[in-house]
Amino acid sequence: MTTIKIPFARTFIKADLPDEKLVGILESKAHHFKVELSQEEIVNRAMENPIGSNKLEELVKGKKNMVIITSDHTRPVPSKITIPIILKKIREINPQIDIKILLATGYHRPTTKEEMIDKFGETIVEKEVIINHISQDIDSLVKIGILPSGGELWLNKLAMETELLIAEGFIEPHFFAGFSGGRKSVLPGIAGAKTVLANHCSEFIASSFARTGVLENNPIHRDMVYAAEKANLAFILNVVIDSDKKIINAFCGDSLLAHQEGCKFVNELSRVKQIKADIVISSNGGYPLDQNIYQAVKGMTAAEACCKENAVIIMVAACNDGHGGEAFYRSMAEASSPAEVLEKVIQIPRDQTKPDQWEYQILARILNQYKVILVTDQCDPQMIKNMHMDHAYTFEEAMEKALKIKGKDAKITAIPDGVSVIVQ
Repeated sequence: MTTIKIPFARTFIKADLPDEKLVGILESKAHHFKVELSQEEIVNRAMENPIGSNKLEELVKGKKNMVIITSDHTRPVPSKITIPIILKKIREINPQIDIKILLATGYHRPTTKEEMIDKFGETIVEKEVIINHISQDIDSLVKIGILPSGGELWLNKLAMETELLIAEGFIEPHFFAGFSGGRKSVLPGIAGAKTVLANHCSEFIASSFARTGVLENNPIHRDMVYAAEKANLAFILNVVIDSDKKIINAFCGDSLLAHQEGCKFVNELSRVKQIKADIVISSNGGYPLDQNIYQAVKGMTAAEACCKENAVIIMVAACNDGHGGEAFYRSMAEASSPAEVLEKVIQIPRDQTKPDQWEYQILARILNQYKVILVTDQCDPQMIKNMHMDHAYTFEEAMEKALKIKGKDAKITAIPDGVSVIVQ
């Protein structure tokens, strides 16, 4: 018997898997990456050696105001470590500069004060100006131009009017943008709803290049790079984290070049060889990425890449925040089948993309071929069933269901952290 630990909320679920059934455990090397430096030392080392850019201290000289873009409550960016370092370096050179921290909510809901405290700590929240980007607030946006895809580029007015725009974030494999981080701070991070919808259209989501770990010829990535350039994103600090959400490397400097170097590092750590099986286990890496079903689709795509025909996916995700999007939920729940969802979504023109369309398009793609059993005791089971998935309160219950479907001789592949790997 082999025991694996699967991230779940802020803890782990232990799963015992029979050795005769287990054909592979796929893990990112990031989870076993050893570093001698502290997290702060790693960040400071990167800040002292920017890629393709002057140091941040040089960029802030003579500036009256600036905006720092950072991720919202759905991303495990270790801002309690990174933001104090950034602020200290800025104010040592320019103590009078007006700094605003802009939360890159993209198309998500606003981050609450409690979530801000959890992310930044009380001191930062009380002392700094932190603003939620609201993608549907047209008064807070300004039109910049047209994306390569043809969609209108609307960005947050604060970011466009500031003298210096920088961003912090983290880099991990992303299920349709290739990798997170870098340019994603701008699009979708601080983009208008119309822009996000255009970038996430069904045509692009269906592209074979809009996949985990792929940047070249990725139409979604191409739009994102263009948006970052038009926003004059002058400097980024992007970190790489392990399974404990600890920083193992950092890259800073030019928004394109530093991000490319970070992606190379993550790519080397995250690539795993595909091992197909009848039952594939995955997760969304625990909190904060497994707060809802919407986000959990990411971890399902890693499992999808290892599924034999008609396989069963066991998806472990807390989903304590429910489905994560009303349009996302209704588009699945009100359809008679995943096939109906796919048939409808692929017919939606690029300029008429609907809210959350990309997420239910990918979920429907998976459910149209495979059965998904979602493991959680923190949300309504009926909601999960309404979205054409099965539910289990425990991992053991899910495995029992999966074996009943696939038979006692079924083979199993385990991906303890589905969002951390690039399956090839």
